[in-house]
Amino acid sequence: MKQPCKIAYILKRYPRYSETFIVNEILAHESAGLAIDIFALRPPSDTHFQNIISQVRASVTYIQKPTQGRKSNFLNTLSPTPASYFWAELQETAQIIPDIWQKLAFATGERASVVYQALWLAREVRQRNITHLHAHFASVATSVTRLTSHFTDIPYTFTAHAKDIYHQSVDFKDLQNKIKDSKIVITVSDYNRQYLQENYGKVAQSVKRIYNGIDLAKFTYLSPENRPPKIISVGRLVEKKGLSILIKACYLLKQWGCNFFCQIVGGGELETSLKNQIEELNLSDKVILIGSRPQNEVCELVQNSAVFAAPYIIAKDGNRDGLPTVLLEAMALGTPCIGTNVTGIPELIRDGKTGLIVSQEDEKALAKALKQLLYKSDLRVKLAQSARHLLESEFDIHKNTALLRNLF
Repeated sequence: MKQPCKIAYILKRYPRYSETFIVNEILAHESAGLAIDIFALRPPSDTHFQNIISQVRASVTYIQKPTQGRKSNFLNTLSPTPASYFWAELQETAQIIPDIWQKLAFATGERASVVYQALWLAREVRQRNITHLHAHFASVATSVTRLTSHFTDIPYTFTAHAKDIYHQSVDFKDLQNKIKDSKIVITVSDYNRQYLQENYGKVAQSVKRIYNGIDLAKFTYLSPENRPPKIISVGRLVEKKGLSILIKACYLLKQWGCNFFCQIVGGGELETSLKNQIEELNLSDKVILIGSRPQNEVCELVQNSAVFAAPYIIAKDGNRDGLPTVLLEAMALGTPCIGTNVTGIPELIRDGKTGLIVSQEDEKALAKALKQLLYKSDLRVKLAQSARHLLESEFDIHKNTALLRNLF
């Protein structure tokens, strides 16, 4: 009799306010009857969380570090140290995986914390009869997952997004090994897939593109024909979001005598500098930062706006957005979007068809596009209708997670 499929999701942190795409994916799997256990390498660090996290049924286990350890029959010391915890964990794992001593050579070059967490996870997944491992992001979560897979002989897959592919800190050989050793690699755009195949050669030829999706039943479409002249942008206040460009574009709109109001939702490291920029440009009556908000409130704000601005850029360290879920949500709600030609965004915002695309860091082009959508209700309606149709055909979470389950 075939063993039922039971999946471990391995994440760096869970939950995270900005990673609703992972929660959406897990919920869609659960609605299809898939059994999931979630493992996180770190506890959450956010102060706000999206409402939908409460709907996840999967258990969440935080993988401890060598400085914490767990009770062990092999920890025979009154003053345990990280080394003694590590040694005890290794001996405990050997009780379940006797050949772990031979398999350890595979971990050469890995950080001690990664090896320890992989040992810890290897015991857990064996004891829980996990049949497949899946990690999100090709960074430390996949490092731990790759070792765990080798220790347990349980296959693994991972989803690569953006920072984990393009950031200047990405180690070429390390990512190449992760791709080579995985059962299959998933990424969220054709742009990403092409980049990986061009740069990582033969090992990346089987990379699959599966778009992030959303549950469209939870987002009621409302025609944007009669919307107040409001601009909305939602995201972390970090360089790659290009929000300083949006503020400059708003300055131009004000200079042109346009009637508008812009709200920026989110928190982050650039909050102070963005507030200073707003004050310096005398835009306090036109642009406001309103901090993080729960998803239901964000949806209301988005659906009460004429246009969603996504002036994303490639940051100095190579960091960039992949295919932000917030764009899917805005389009599903009927709010037309303006984006930039960064990574896979033009695959979603198809210029002149499902939204408008402008060049990165071009505040004048952005301002002109914003003005168009603020004043041309027929254009808003045309773009919004086409965008919703695109989501229904290519970005439905239930269709796309079914493709993912087939790979598992």
